[in-house]
This record gives sequence, structure tokens and C-alpha cells, in this order.
Amino acid sequence: MTSTRTGPTPDVPISDVPRLRVHHLGRAKKRGERLTMLTAYDAIVAGVFDDAGIDILLVGDSMGTTVLGMPSTLTVALEDIERATRAVATAVRRAMVVADLPFGTYEDSPTHAFDSATRLMRAGAHAVKFEGGQRVASQVQLIASAGIPVIGHIGFTPQSEHGLGGPRIQGRDAASLDTLTADAVALQEAGASAIVLELMPADAAATLTDMLQIPTIGIGAGPHCDAQVLVWTDMVGLTPRPPRFARAFGQARRDLQAAAGAYAEAVRNGAYPDPEHSY
Repeated sequence: MTSTRTGPTPDVPISDVPRLRVHHLGRAKKRGERLTMLTAYDAIVAGVFDDAGIDILLVGDSMGTTVLGMPSTLTVALEDIERATRAVATAVRRAMVVADLPFGTYEDSPTHAFDSATRLMRAGAHAVKFEGGQRVASQVQLIASAGIPVIGHIGFTPQSEHGLGGPRIQGRDAASLDTLTADAVALQEAGASAIVLELMPADAAATLTDMLQIPTIGIGAGPHCDAQVLVWTDMVGLTPRPPRFARAFGQARRDLQAAAGAYAEAVRNGAYPDPEHSY
């Protein structure tokens, strides 16, 4: 029997589709509709962002520095991302869940990368992301050919921070931009569905965005990308020293401190628990 059920018509805005899927990324770029992306590492936060209409949730290796207290992302294990992905995936109804492949889980061979990606997909991811351009094109090709959507990541790549000399802006000169261009083309031709552009001049990001057929996702790359991503703790004002490009859209650190202080005072003076909150 042939089903008569149909999905959303092509003229429905991307923000109104009931479940964001990989083909919506390309559709959004063609229409000029900006996509939104935030990191998420647990079910409660993921559910809040999904209800808010965020399009893509990234289970990023940034969890190492934001929630696990690690000095960098390099010590994040695949098991850490796997567990967080499972938690995030249980909480979302609409958002696409993208999971990072952490350092040491994909660089050496396409087969290793595919095995790592498979574990994250089994944990509930809808796509995987990893860093690098031409050097990981064969990994992208194998994973994408197996039906797993891949998000690339070029520019400043945090897992390579020691080789890059720290969080330095990429693409400042013609030679560096030529390298970024070659990396972006290699990822697109290998089958990537989108590419994160991190820490580069706005005009360089605009050049890459105009050149590519797949969407670009900017972070510290100016306003001309097809989508934007932020680490959620930076976005809500929870990070003590956020990067320059991160705008705080809330004051979560201040509000949490105030709430914790009010709780402590209520306990100390006997105002909590009160009759209303007692059995």
C-alpha cells in the first residue's frame, strides 16, 4: 500500500518544519533563511533550547572546558560525547542533534572515523562534526557515503590549538584564505552537509559562504554565514570570561548566584522549608 501522508510543503519556512533534517540545511541556504545552533550537553538544557526553536543542537567537545572542568577540549573522550549525546537526543522533538568527534577518534584513518561516528549515531545523533579540511576529506567521504551526515569545521580548530599557536584568527592573508578555500571545497566535494567557520575575518567568511553550495555556520566569523553557533554558557552569560565574539543574551551567572544566595539565606534563617513546602 502506498502511503498518502506527505511532509511539509517546500514553501514552509524552515523555522516551522516539525523536525529539522539534513535536507533542510541546503534548502535554508537557497532561501536565505538563517539557521540557529547552540551547544547542549544534557537533557534539561536541550529541552529548553528545543522548545525555544533552536534549529541545531551541537553536543560539542566544548563540554570539556564548560562543564567537566578540563583545561582544554583535547582530553574529552568519545564516551563523554556519547553519554551527552544520548541525554540530548532524549529531550528533543524538532532540533537536529550534531555530535562532535573528539580528538584522537578520527584523524588516523577513515575506518576509525567511521567507527567513532557510528557510536555517536547509535547514541542518538543525527549528524557528526569533526575538524579539518583536506586532511580529513577521505574520512568525510566514507562516513557520508554510509548515510551519516557530516558537518565540517575549518578556520581555527580547537583540537589543533597547539599546532596553530593558540586561538588565532585564520584567513587574514591571501595564502591563508587560499588554504581555507581549498579545505572548504575538499569538504564539500567529499560530501559534507555544512561547514563550521571559526575565528576568521568577516570578509573571508563571506567569500567562503558565497562560494559554497552547502551552508556555513559561523562562530567568530562575522554576520555573513548561513547560520550561527555559540557555546550555550557564553550565550546566557554564564561563562566568567567569554570570548570577544560571544554576545550574552542573558545574565544566567548573576541570576544563579542570586538564587543560590537567596536559598542559603532562607535555610539559615529558617524560612525554608515553610508550611507551603512541607508535607
